[in-house]
Amino acid sequence: MPRPLEELRKERLKKLKKIRALGLDPYLSFFDRQHPISQVRKAKLGTKVVTAGRIMAWREHGKIVFADLVDQGAKIQILFRSDKLSVANLKIIALLDIGDFIGVIGKTFKTESGELTVEAGDLVLLTKSLRSLPAKSGLTDIEERYRQRYIDLLVNPEVRAVFDTRTKIVSTLRAFMDRNEFTEVETPVLQPVYGGASARPFVTHHEALNKDFYLRISDELYLKRLIVGGMEKVYEIGHDFRNEGIDRSHNPEFTMLEFYWAYADYKKLMEFTEEMFASLLKEIGGSLVLEYQGRKLNFKPPWKRITYRQAILKATGIDIDRADSEEKLQRSIKEHGIVLEERRPVGYGAVLDALYKQTTRPGLEGPLFLTERPAEFVSLAKRLPADPRKTASFQLLVAGEELINAYNELNDPIDQAERWQESEKLGDKGKAEHEALDEDYIRALEYGMPPTAGWGLGIDRLTAVLTNQPSLKDTILFPTLRPEK
Repeated sequence: MPRPLEELRKERLKKLKKIRALGLDPYLSFFDRQHPISQVRKAKLGTKVVTAGRIMAWREHGKIVFADLVDQGAKIQILFRSDKLSVANLKIIALLDIGDFIGVIGKTFKTESGELTVEAGDLVLLTKSLRSLPAKSGLTDIEERYRQRYIDLLVNPEVRAVFDTRTKIVSTLRAFMDRNEFTEVETPVLQPVYGGASARPFVTHHEALNKDFYLRISDELYLKRLIVGGMEKVYEIGHDFRNEGIDRSHNPEFTMLEFYWAYADYKKLMEFTEEMFASLLKEIGGSLVLEYQGRKLNFKPPWKRITYRQAILKATGIDIDRADSEEKLQRSIKEHGIVLEERRPVGYGAVLDALYKQTTRPGLEGPLFLTERPAEFVSLAKRLPADPRKTASFQLLVAGEELINAYNELNDPIDQAERWQESEKLGDKGKAEHEALDEDYIRALEYGMPPTAGWGLGIDRLTAVLTNQPSLKDTILFPTLRPEK
């Protein structure tokens, strides 16, 4: 029967006391590691190495001890022989536990079984661990894994692999943008007016200015100010915040790649997106075909394109060009025997969005471009001249999830102000998710913004798809969680 964790901790505290009694510091501030374990594994046999890491396994065989030492990149076996070590070293070995960090000086050789090993000639205790690491089988509670990600990373190598891939995704995307002559910029996270999306913001207060500020819900409005300022191709990779629900596809804090491109349009951005994904997938996996949650996804261009109207018509039989008011849409929904799961959505846009998300989006396997979204959903987008009810826009859908939102940017300051004034009326009526009027942004537009297209990609969702993870929480190192009980 396993010993209680608190009992094991008390035993380690006793060892800590003994270490201090030996005149040793159990928490050193520096050790000159000259050879990461990955280098040790490449060294010639008989090479003297100075390495360090965490003890992850401990096997005693009479007068010899084998330990597995692990660092960020690799693992190596260490051999301690009691007849080859000093008395001081042997005293340290008697006080070591799995989880401790040690430095080792020794020579490489291979055991009879052929395992590369370092025979220790000297060792240094670097950090004493006071808590026992759980076995991999002992860390199965998903909430505990998210909450104690530091342990999750230690005992689950596949979790570490997901985040290594995420890092590579971001660096590859950044290199692609730089290669295409975009300028990376940084815009304010703390903003006096929130905008760029219809979402509830987090509110904070600036004491010196005695004014409320908001954590940004989008990078959009500041990036487009830079287009006004003459920077024709700009992008930002950063965190956005939305004070909304938490589920498998939403986290209040999330990472976006957002860019704006003067003299481009949404059709050009679709081609650019296909090129980007082809480059990304080849870099991180080598193939344009991957598995995601039991689905086979083929990212070979060109991708399918379907209008928002066509998608809903195919899924439900409802033609939203005809059902173009809340009353008509509700009647069509009833006639087609559809019962909306969302409780009493109010307004044409809300009803249409509920219908789409329930009946249409889950079946859009993708990758595909969903084009011509209704103007009710995209207050910052240009309308189609041929049908002002629709916008010059697209979303990238993959396995029923939205990865990218893009459109031709509205650069008419009068039209933009009127749209925001209508949105503020919704706020006055109590709608939490509305867009505020940003007077400085309107002023910027009045100086003139060239024809521009913009695009935003959710890095967390992208990582989930490319690493076959069921939840965003599996792609965010420290996701937002409910308070610990």
